[in-house]
Amino acid sequence: MTAAPVTDDSITLTPARNDSTFETVWDEIVWRGLVHVSTDETALKEALGGEPITYYCGFDPTAPSLHLGNLVQLLLMRRLQLAGHRPLALVGGSTGLIGDPRPTAERQLNTRETVAAWVERLQGQVSRFLSDDGANAVRLVNNLDWTADLSAIDFLREIGKYYRVGTMLKKDAVAARLNSDAGISYTEFSYQILQGYDFLELHRQHGCVLQTGGSDQWGNLTSGTDLIHKAEGRSVHAIGTPLITNSDGTKFGKSEGNAIWLAADMCSPFAMYQFWLNTDDADVIDRLKVFTFLSRAEIEAFAELVETEPFRRAAQKRLALEVTGLVHGAAAVSAAIAASEALFGQGDLSALDAQTLAAAIAELPSADVAESDTVVHALVATGLCSSAGEARRAIAQGGVSLNNVKVSSDEQTLEGSALAGRCAVLRRGKKTLAGVRFSGS
Repeated sequence: MTAAPVTDDSITLTPARNDSTFETVWDEIVWRGLVHVSTDETALKEALGGEPITYYCGFDPTAPSLHLGNLVQLLLMRRLQLAGHRPLALVGGSTGLIGDPRPTAERQLNTRETVAAWVERLQGQVSRFLSDDGANAVRLVNNLDWTADLSAIDFLREIGKYYRVGTMLKKDAVAARLNSDAGISYTEFSYQILQGYDFLELHRQHGCVLQTGGSDQWGNLTSGTDLIHKAEGRSVHAIGTPLITNSDGTKFGKSEGNAIWLAADMCSPFAMYQFWLNTDDADVIDRLKVFTFLSRAEIEAFAELVETEPFRRAAQKRLALEVTGLVHGAAAVSAAIAASEALFGQGDLSALDAQTLAAAIAELPSADVAESDTVVHALVATGLCSSAGEARRAIAQGGVSLNNVKVSSDEQTLEGSALAGRCAVLRRGKKTLAGVRFSGS
């Protein structure tokens, strides 16, 4: 990640930088709402405002991609790195074989081969967000390196002796599982010890004195701070970021029941752009604070626009541009913007490449048809109209377009309308869209 603006023709992404109007990075991350809970606030502020410290955040390979919740941690890590501190990015080759306890049920254990492949994939993702240049370049670490040869006896003698079962039972994730029908296995019960051991090893090997993570991980974060205090007699720090929810209380980072992944092959740049574009007015300013490098003054200006000109959705457009560009690059967000505009008649659909158009169609109701089929048939097949009669009336009223060209006859076929990737776009009214894919594509 460079310090210079990233551009692609008509768009410019904000460079990764901290806001100089804040006295310390601690003040900035508090203003951005990134600190929900922490160890001693005064000591932590002093540590972050002084000489560079080493800190870490862990990411478990329980899926082949990171998601928006992980992006919160990556951007917090980047802000601390920009302030001169030294990041350790841990992708858990051993903890990924177990998985952090979920609130309701036991995780399915993945094979060692699968976890190893996901470790490599996630390390590549993490590396895109943290600088590998300079004295505080990111260092990638894998906890399998210090656990693979650790025997059960050594683990119990050297680490387990510091843990009290009563304290472990009180951890939120454990308590929730104990009160569920599923219960909790000893495997997942032991996870907090493994994460605590990670912090201890990173403290011993690299002088690491701060761990960050989601506030739902607080029990695991304090597992490490407590272990270091008992084993080494030293005090270290932890920051728990808030779990981000929408203003209506629903879970953030979901779209049609699916997580918003950072991997383009699991969530296209177009889908990510649309996700941010649909952010509610009540949430958009908080999202700009957490997920972009816009300055306090810029964000406050967008806050005013949300109040005075909400119909322009200027804050949402900037949020979508910044985050999609941050994750996928300037060229990808440029293509996503072009596709978004073209779908709604403000651009040329025929200018879109097959991959971008396919990603856009994937977000719409769609149907497989033949080019010889009529537009009436396609309207019904895609669900834009409930019957052929309704489709004919919509066409007669001038409310139907094919590839942004108005359909004037209910006898018109789809012949010759195939765009890149053998598909086409139907629109009824101003905003109701559907895609068609042609047989044999």
